[in-house]
Amino acid sequence: MKERQRQDLMEEDSSDGEDSDVERNFTLLTERGGGGGGGGGGGLEEGIADCGEEEEENSDGAEEEDESSEASEEEEDEEEEEAAAGSSDIHTEEDMKRELSNMSFEDIMKLQNKVGTKVYSQVSSGRSSQTDGSRAGKKKRLNKNRPTEVSSKRPAPFLRQVVSVRKPMLRDPRFDDLSGEYKAEIFNQTYKFIENIKSREKKMIQKQLRRTKKQQQREKLQFLLQRMENQEREQRRREQQRERELQLKRQQRERASQGAAPFFLSKAERKKLQLAEKYQELKRSGKLDNFLSKKRRRNAVKDRRKLPRNAAGAGARAAPAQQGAQRNDT
Repeated sequence: MKERQRQDLMEEDSSDGEDSDVERNFTLLTERGGGGGGGGGGGLEEGIADCGEEEEENSDGAEEEDESSEASEEEEDEEEEEAAAGSSDIHTEEDMKRELSNMSFEDIMKLQNKVGTKVYSQVSSGRSSQTDGSRAGKKKRLNKNRPTEVSSKRPAPFLRQVVSVRKPMLRDPRFDDLSGEYKAEIFNQTYKFIENIKSREKKMIQKQLRRTKKQQQREKLQFLLQRMENQEREQRRREQQRERELQLKRQQRERASQGAAPFFLSKAERKKLQLAEKYQELKRSGKLDNFLSKKRRRNAVKDRRKLPRNAAGAGARAAPAQQGAQRNDT
């Protein structure tokens, strides 16, 4: 009974926390002295020793409990801080987007000028976290002689490039600066032999055209022959134009040597000179009348298109009536 009372007293003292350690030791000593009867001083010494051991055990257990509670509290604090940081980041991003949507255009422009266009675009679109993740995903070699680290989550390609090969650079001499500047006179002199080859090919095509009797093959040969003639005609036209330009330059040099002011022909004047030369050439070849008749027909068609439809229809209907009236008069 005494031991149970002692335990009850200890529980009450620990729960309430009102009595001090000295009072608790004093009560334990008095109970032990009364229970032992004639124990005397030996009982007191044993009680004091037992009390000292109990106090040491209690103090050790309290220290261990305090350390474990402090460690658990620190872990809980760290978890709370991490959760608070994540929620604060989300909260701040959402708040920033909400504030940007409610801001006026003038305030947005001021903010953009203040923080910079790049930062503003990252914040407004939320690409900062993505870019950080992509940068973290890219791995670099610590040494150029070591192989590059590749993620094992991605499947390896079927054709893997083990040795890096330089990409072949295609070179077109027409558009390459190494070929030099294009000059028509030098080009024609250098590749003059091509004209001789073309003339020989033209003669061969003409012979084949005279020999062949199949219609399909004759059409192909006629098409080739017509194309070669068109190329020759275009080449002659370019040469004539070049000769004309050289002649104008000579005239300008002569006028400059005589002290006269230089003159420059306009596009309309150049076109008139070209037409005059064309008429002279057609007149020499005897094709001028045919050319003029075709040109009159083309101009008549153009004039008819420009007229309104009602007037054109009335004119077409009036022409037979006038012809009938003339016949009656005769």
